[in-house]
Parts: sequence; structure tokens; C-alpha cells
Amino acid sequence: MNFDPGYAARTFKSVGTRPVRPDGVDKVTGRARYGADFNMAGQLVGSILRSPHAHARITHIDTSQAEKLPGVKAVITAADLPDLTGGNSDMYDILDNCMARTKALYDGHAVAAVAAIDAPTAAEALDLIEVTYEVLPHVTDVDEAMKASAPLLHETTFTGGVDPKPTHPSNIANRSQFGHGDVEAGFRDADVVIERAFKTEQTHQGYIEPHACVASVKTDGTGELWVCTQGHFVFRQQCAALLGMEVSKLRVTSSEIGGGFGGKTHIWAEPVALALSRKAGRPVKLVMSREEVFRASGPTSATSIDVRIGARKDGTITAASATLRYSCGPYTGPWAMLGAMTAFACYDLKNVKSVGYEVLVNRPKTAAYRAPSAPMAAFAVESVIDELALKIGMDPLDFRIRNAAKEGTQSSYGPVYGPIGIGPTLEAARNHPHMTAPLGRNQGRGLACGFWFNFGGQTCTDLNIGLDGTVTLAVGTVDVGGSRASLALVAAEELGIPYAQVQAVVADTATLGYNDMTDGSRGTFSTSMATISAARNAIAVMRQRAARMWDIPLDDVVWEDGHAKAKGEQHGNLSPLSVKDIATAAAKTGGPIAGHSELVADGAGVSFATHICDVEVDPETGATRVVRYTVVQDAGKAVHPTYVEGQYQGGAAQGIGWALNEEYVYGADGRLQNAGFLDYRVPVCSDLPMIDTQILEIPNPNHPYGVRGVGETSIVPPLGAIANAVSNAVGVRMTHIPMSPPRILAALEAEQAG
Repeated sequence: MNFDPGYAARTFKSVGTRPVRPDGVDKVTGRARYGADFNMAGQLVGSILRSPHAHARITHIDTSQAEKLPGVKAVITAADLPDLTGGNSDMYDILDNCMARTKALYDGHAVAAVAAIDAPTAAEALDLIEVTYEVLPHVTDVDEAMKASAPLLHETTFTGGVDPKPTHPSNIANRSQFGHGDVEAGFRDADVVIERAFKTEQTHQGYIEPHACVASVKTDGTGELWVCTQGHFVFRQQCAALLGMEVSKLRVTSSEIGGGFGGKTHIWAEPVALALSRKAGRPVKLVMSREEVFRASGPTSATSIDVRIGARKDGTITAASATLRYSCGPYTGPWAMLGAMTAFACYDLKNVKSVGYEVLVNRPKTAAYRAPSAPMAAFAVESVIDELALKIGMDPLDFRIRNAAKEGTQSSYGPVYGPIGIGPTLEAARNHPHMTAPLGRNQGRGLACGFWFNFGGQTCTDLNIGLDGTVTLAVGTVDVGGSRASLALVAAEELGIPYAQVQAVVADTATLGYNDMTDGSRGTFSTSMATISAARNAIAVMRQRAARMWDIPLDDVVWEDGHAKAKGEQHGNLSPLSVKDIATAAAKTGGPIAGHSELVADGAGVSFATHICDVEVDPETGATRVVRYTVVQDAGKAVHPTYVEGQYQGGAAQGIGWALNEEYVYGADGRLQNAGFLDYRVPVCSDLPMIDTQILEIPNPNHPYGVRGVGETSIVPPLGAIANAVSNAVGVRMTHIPMSPPRILAALEAEQAG
């Protein structure tokens, strides 16, 4: 059947309601099974030996004593994970990160692993492995790494994206540029130009559940992997490739996930567990400690950003430019590119240019963190926007409204916008009571906008109708924020049946077609499109079955309110047939009833938000308290408003921690000094205010219900909003995130010193 993904206005019965999530009771009672909750008969304990050096050549590894230890069943090094990547540099980087080959490139880099009968034996075996290192100079700061004198991580790295190709290697892996117009002419046309430099420190996603998996490779070459992941199909592809397995012989099941936020879109220890299992001939369970999570799994980038914006006195921005330097860890990624693309996306600019540099440093491989790279870019841009507005004597909110992007605007990164929500979020912020609430002593108010692209991608679903009329919806996108409930609502809406009649399950890789990673806010957007398509396919089948049951033409059967109905006066004696009625008779009318869909969900619909924040800063200690916070964001269509609000609040809470406290602290030796929640301080309940939310619904024309992804945009504005609030409270422009008490006091002292 043809599936038109375009938006059509309709009245909803299920979508937009707030039922209890189906997995909630299991999660709060401990019944739900996370990565470390799965066990297999005869399983071994896996453990990884990690480098104590930030940068060192591995000259020799002696595993003989560990192999002799009673209870040790397997010991592996890079030799047990040979390079099968065939010249694919991205896959080679993944392989090298999972097990160091010639050099340890950061504190915590895996160099060997063991599988033993229990954890004490595994720990003893690691102590018996002798590794000889040639310690090399290291660099952990993004600006220092760009210098010609910096220690090189790779002799083979020549900056991409520049012409001609450099003749000397460097730590600058790639350069990307976006924009349009004549920036220099725009600056000449400006009455006021402000230029500032900003820095943000590296942060971790802070998910509650550490990485964990159970791997089993059998003698016939088939394997199973139970793992906490945001994308079990992608994990299957990558793990199979690294171990030289046929994809069809590796079955991957995603556990419940105790938070990911982008940090569980990458493989870290899974190929190691599989290699250990293959060598030992037994299942292997591998669970990272919290220290390992911090030292050896992907944080976000540290950044150094320069922003320059000019405007006329009437409030029109005439030009904007940014240079963004993002740390990648030892392996290149798209991080600075994403920052450069998102930096000015909220505004309608005639002359704009952004340049991004991917910089290699001796830190863990950078991973996505909820709208990756956008928060840092927004912090820098929104800070200058605020300062520029005040310089020309204009209210910062009015200044943003005047320059906001709109339908028909050519975005700073290229495409022309369709219907978008940045203007409506700003207008809603202006009308919100938060904007006129009085401020107290030592308090300041800040405002910032944020943007994220949202993704679609490859998606597959199965919708099966049971004999009792209940529906099982099998999806391949991992539930990272309540999507099973949202997708059940969509299926119920399309079929016209009660929500309680639908159960959504996350299928493993052997029982459903391929699905892309659950990232980029694609989960509900893409899978709801596939769910609608599958439901419509099932409805087509049920209409056919009803036609057979009634012995009337198919064209005389319509589907309304969860029932097949016969249209026309000649069929007035035929009573409507429910889903259960049709399913009960399925054996006599053609067999099981199901709907299937596979599609590439295009047109995800960009997302915008505006945040308002009030803070109170103690001028004697530099301590900052967030006293009020409001999120206004466009959801397109809120399928489950409670979960939408939760996404808004969660992003804001993480942004508060990022802005005020969270950072990786490295010593002069290049080792991480705060690898745990005791010293890496995430906000707790007492650090947070009640976070108010306002959902706007500007329909995405590319989705049947108007849905846009909502999970990521909410983390983009907080850094800028809080920085503006703190700057207004203390009277000094803050340019370094996090704005910890020592940094605030230092800024105040510098201001007083003149």
C-alpha cells in the first residue's frame, strides 16, 4: 500500500494522553533486567587491564603468569583481535580503542583482558600481566594540542578539509566550514561588534548504569550478546566486523538501559567480551566499574571557541562568525563539524561563517552527549548575543525575536527552513510569567535559545494481532525515554483501539529487520512513522478479512473507530466487526493478521527551544544556586506529554550540572583525577529547582501526526542561559564553563583589579 508520510490535521483520542508507562513498575521494583542483570550457565567474569599512562608505546606484554593462574580461562591482547577492518579507518579506530595495538593513547586505554571463574581471580590475573611501556609526551588541552610543538598522537594524521593537503602531520584531524554571504562586509556594516573567546571543559553523560554485557561465542561460530546499548543492530554490525563473524551468526539483545544520552551509541568492551568468550569457550560477563566508565568510555568534547557578532543600532545582526575547536580524544569524529553547523542555526543571518576543527588529545574517545556539540556552541553564541543586545541598548529577548530564523530562512548550515518553532518559543517566553517575576539580591536572569537537527533513518516494525484482539508491536529502536508507551499510543490511535490493548516490545536482531541507532531524537519520530505504516497495513488486511466474513466487496468495507464497517444501505443488516471479532476468525479467513513496515524516515523536522533561568550567586564564596528555570520547546506533536516534559526537564537538569559543576580534571601527568561521582559532581535533587515546562506544537509537515524529536534540544540552551544569568548577577561576563565557585571568584577579582 502507499504510505503518505505528510502531516494531516486530525483529532486524536490516544495520542496526547498520559497513560502510565508499561515498564514503570518493573523498574521501580527491581524486576527489570539491565545489562548486569543477565546471566548464563557457566559464565566467566571478564576484566580489562588499562594503561596508567596518558601516552605510551607498548613495547612488550607478558601474559604467561596470568595464563598459569588457576581459574583463568582466557587472556587476550590486541593479537587476539587482529585487524580485519580492510582499511576502514573508522572501524580501525573502534578496534584500536577497544584494545590498544601499538600505543596507549589515554589514561584508561585497554591493553589486555582476562576471563576467570570469579572477580578476585580476574583481578589477580590482571596484576600478573606485565606490560612494558615507553612513556611518551602527552597533551590533554585542546588549544595546546593544536600547536606545532605539541606531542603528536599519530604520525599519520594530516588535516582533512583543507586544500592543498598539509605536508606535515598534526593533531588537527579535520577542518569544516559553513555559512553564506560576505562576513567581512557585514562587519563593516555593523555599528557595534563584539568578539569573545570561550572555553568549556569535558563532561560525562552521567548515566546511572555502567556499561555491561554478557557474550557467548559457541564452537560453531555463532554468538549471542546481551548488552545495554542504544542500538543493538549497530552493535551487531560492528562487533561482527571486528571479530570476523558473519552478521547473521551474531544475535544481539538490548537490555533495559539505565541512561545513555549518547554515551551508549559506541562499543567499548563488547568486542573484548566476545573475544574472551571465543577463546575460553564459555560465556563471559563484563561489567565496567564506575571508575572505568569515566576513564575509558566516551565523554563529550572540551572546547575552545571564538565568536564575533556585529549589529546595527536598530537591532539587526549584520554578520556573525565563529571558530570552534573541539577535542576528539585520540580518534577523529564529527564533533566540531556539528558545533559549527548548529552555532548560528537559531538566527536569520545574511552573512555568517563558522569553522570547526577536530583536535586529537590524550583523553578518552569522545562520544555523543545529547545534541552533541550544540550546547558548547550555543553557550558561546548566546553569550555574545546577550552582550551585544545590552551594548546597543536593546532587551535581549526582543533582540532575539528580531533576528530569529523563520520559515523560508536559509539556515547557517545550508538548508532553507520549513515551518519552525524558534519564533513561537521566544514569543511564549516573552509572555511567560517567569519573565516579569521580581529578582532578589545577588540574583540574575538569563535567556538562551537552542537548536538540534533531529534524525530519521532506517526503521523497521512488526505489528501482530493476537486471537484475543490484543496487539504486539515489535520495534527495533531502544526505549531510552518512554518510547514504548508513546509507540503503543500511536498504534492504538491508528487502529482505533484502547491503549491498554497494545504492548510494545524491543525485538532482538534475529527477530526484526535492521534499525539504526536510537540517537538524534529519532526513536519516537521514525518508529512512529513505521508504526503508523504497519498499522495501516494491518487495517488493510482486516478489511479484507471482514469482506470475506461478510461476503461483500472490499470497497464496501471501511475502518472506523477500531471496527470494520460495511458502508451502503444494502449492508444495513451487518454489524461492525471489532479487531477481536476479525482476529478470532483469522484461521478461517486466511491465517494470522499482521502489519509490517520498513522505511527510511526522512524529514525529521528541526527543533528549537528557549530557556529562562534565574540564579543567585554568593559574592563571597562564588557558589551559585538556580532558583527558577523554565523550558519552552516545540514538540511538533506531543505524543505522550508527560514524557515530553520529562525530556525537557532532564536536558535542563543535565545542562545545569554542566554549566556549574561538572568537568574532567586531569593532572600534569595526564591522568584523570576525579573518576567517580564523589569528585565528579553531578547535580542532586537539592541542587535543582522545579523546572517548569511549556510544550508548543508547530507540526512537522513530514510526519503524519506532526511529530518532531524532543530529546536533545533541551540540553542546548542551559549553558548559555545560566551563563547569562550568572553574568547578570555578578556584573562580569563569564566565559569559562563550568562556572564553579573558584572561576566566579577569579572573574570577580580580575574585574576588581581592573
